[in-house]
Amino acid sequence: MTEYGPQPVDRRLPTEEARDLLTLVRELAEREIRPTAGEEEDAGRFPRETFTLLSRSGLLSLPYDEEFGGGGQPYEVYLQVVEELAAARLTVGLGVSVHTLACHALAGFGTKEQRAEHLPDMLGGGLLGAYCLSEPSSGSDAASLTTRATRDGDAWTLEGTKAWTTHGGVADFYTVLARTGGSGAHGITAFLVPGDAEGLSAATPERKMGMKGSPTAQLHFDAVRVPDARRLGDEGQGFAIALSALDSGRLGIAACAIGVAQAALDEALTYTAERQQFGRPILDFQGLRFMLADMATQIEAGRALYLTAARLRDAGLPFSKEAAMAKLFCTDTAMRVTTDAVQLLGGYGYTLDFPAERYMREAKVLQIVEGTNQIQRMVIARHLAGPETR
Repeated sequence: MTEYGPQPVDRRLPTEEARDLLTLVRELAEREIRPTAGEEEDAGRFPRETFTLLSRSGLLSLPYDEEFGGGGQPYEVYLQVVEELAAARLTVGLGVSVHTLACHALAGFGTKEQRAEHLPDMLGGGLLGAYCLSEPSSGSDAASLTTRATRDGDAWTLEGTKAWTTHGGVADFYTVLARTGGSGAHGITAFLVPGDAEGLSAATPERKMGMKGSPTAQLHFDAVRVPDARRLGDEGQGFAIALSALDSGRLGIAACAIGVAQAALDEALTYTAERQQFGRPILDFQGLRFMLADMATQIEAGRALYLTAARLRDAGLPFSKEAAMAKLFCTDTAMRVTTDAVQLLGGYGYTLDFPAERYMREAKVLQIVEGTNQIQRMVIARHLAGPETR
C-alpha cells in the first residue's frame, strides 16, 4: 500500500486495549464481513452467523458494565467499532447499534435481579435484540403510540402492532413500549418480550431500497402475556426510557453513516487512481481531486462531531443536542459523499458491479431511522430557542 489512496482510519483511542480492539475488529471485518457483503445484500440474506460470531467475540456488549458480561468500553470506543463494522457492511453495523439500543432499557432501568437474570445472555450469549417503538400511525410522534398493555394479576397482556422493527421476526428479544395509562408520554411503559412469546408474530419484511439483508417488519401482538417481572422501570416511565435510549442510539446511526461514507470514499479513491483517461489517471484532474477533498473533510468533521457527543456521554454530561447534531450532520454527509462517489465512478458507479450504488442506497435510510433529520433539527432548535409556542 502506498502513502496515497485508501488508508485505515487514523483513530485517537484512549487506551492500548482500545487500539487492540479496533485492530481486531478491522481484521474481523476484512476477513468475515466485507468479502461477501455485496453478494449477501443482493440476495437479501440476514447474516445471523455473523452476529453469533460478534457475540462470541464480545462485540455485542461493548458499552455495558462488565458485572453482567459487558465489555466495559466507553462510548467513544464502542462507536468506532460500529463505524468499522458499518464500513464493511451496514446491515452488520446497524444491527449492532440496534442490539445495543434494545439492551439499554434493561441495563439502565432494570432491577439488579432483572439484569442478573437476562443481561449475560443478551450481551454475550448469542442472543440478538430489537427495539419496538414506532407504529403504523405513530412514527415521529412516538408519544401517540396505541399498542396497549393491560394488567392481569401478576402479568400484562399486550395488544397492538409495531412497525419498522429492525430484526423483526428474527430477534430473540424485543424491548417494547406500550401504553399502560392515559394518552400522551406519561402513559407508556417498557417491557422485555421474548421473541418466541405466544401470540407474537412478524409480518412479511418490508421490500426496501437498500439494506436488504436486514429484515424490517411489522410485529403483531395478539394477547401476548408478559410477566410483571419483565416490566422495565416504573409504570409510566417508558417514554423517558425510550428518549434516553434514542439519544445514545442516534450516535450509533451517526457512526454507521460515517462508516458508509468512508467506504464510499475509499472506493472512489481506488477507482480514480486506476481509471485512465486522456493518457493519465483521472485522479490527476483537479475537479475530481477537489471532490475527493470535500468528501474527506466532511467525513472527518462528522467523525469529530459524533466523538465529541460520545465523550460528553462518557463524562456523564448532557449530550442530547450534540447527539441530534451528530445524527443530522453525519447522515447528511453520508448521502452527499455516496452520491459523489457514484459520480466519480461515472457510468460504472451506476452499475451493480461496483459497491458505490449500494452505499448510496444505504445512506438514504440513515437520514430517516431513529428520528428523521427534520426531527433532529427540531430537537436542536429546542435546545437553542426553547419549545415552540402554540
